[in-house]
Amino acid sequence: MAEVLVVVEATQAFGVKKVTLELLTIARGLGEPSAVVLGGPGAAAALSDKLAEYGAQKIYAAQSEEIDGYLVAPKATVLAELIGRVQPAAVLLASTQEGKEIAARLAVKLDNGLLTDAVELAADGTATQVVFAGSTIVKSKVTRGLPLVTIRPNSVTPTPAPGSPAVEELTVTAADQDKLAKVVERVAEQKGSRPELTEASIVVSGGRGIGSPTTSSWSRSLPTPSARRSALPGPPSTRASTRTSSRSARPARPSPRSSTWRSASPARSSTGPACRPPRRSSRSTRMPRRRSSSLPTSVWWATCSKLSRRRPRRSASARADASGRKAGGGRG
Repeated sequence: MAEVLVVVEATQAFGVKKVTLELLTIARGLGEPSAVVLGGPGAAAALSDKLAEYGAQKIYAAQSEEIDGYLVAPKATVLAELIGRVQPAAVLLASTQEGKEIAARLAVKLDNGLLTDAVELAADGTATQVVFAGSTIVKSKVTRGLPLVTIRPNSVTPTPAPGSPAVEELTVTAADQDKLAKVVERVAEQKGSRPELTEASIVVSGGRGIGSPTTSSWSRSLPTPSARRSALPGPPSTRASTRTSSRSARPARPSPRSSTWRSASPARSSTGPACRPPRRSSRSTRMPRRRSSSLPTSVWWATCSKLSRRRPRRSASARADASGRKAGGGRG
């Protein structure tokens, strides 16, 4: 069977990353998996046991200060030389920041096609890519060169296949153009005992949806996936009622219609319909109906203010004289 090269990704804290074990699992369905370790002196010895456990039939070790002291350019050069000599059936890398950059440089060096963020790779080289939360599935295939594919983490479940791989040392020869970006310092990020987010199989998140910021403290005390499942606050029915009660407890938002009329309507007056605000529509709408008057708001307000001024009250004798004049005029 033809070899399938798997570029190993590892960290000093956790060793071989989970995505590398997934790549070895996929490679077993394509051919004979061979792991490629790119790092400083002694890197392959620390990772060989884990790689052998998950089916690596051969380990290519490129261990040099030039690999560890510069960025990804020397790694792409070593891989290009190895591919030209071995002629593998496929090359698999992780869809991480470094993995994609190595794959891109490798595609340029080999004048080869490239597929990224695949979740599955068939025996004929057809890759499956999933986007938009699974709503769109694309089947792609490299038409120029060998299948050069990056696999998204958590795409498959890694399965062990113990073996006894042989280790072959690679000669690292980096050109001057590969030494343009040098690593001058490495700072280890302070992390706890939990794995990286991209390596986690189950992710528990909390926030406003669980009712209160204080209730999210239970998520910090979940060490294992089984504990995470058992520590959820009650059965699904209880959790649903909790969310409902928390939503009902929120203060109600003011209605846009009522606030608009309270701020824009003048005081009620008994002078007639001229000063009354336009009636609201009987339909259930959020926005009020526009005023029928074509006058600006300031003019309409001033007009209503003049009309709403009450006339001074007349005395009883004045009212009697006025009623007598009306009665006399009617008889005339």
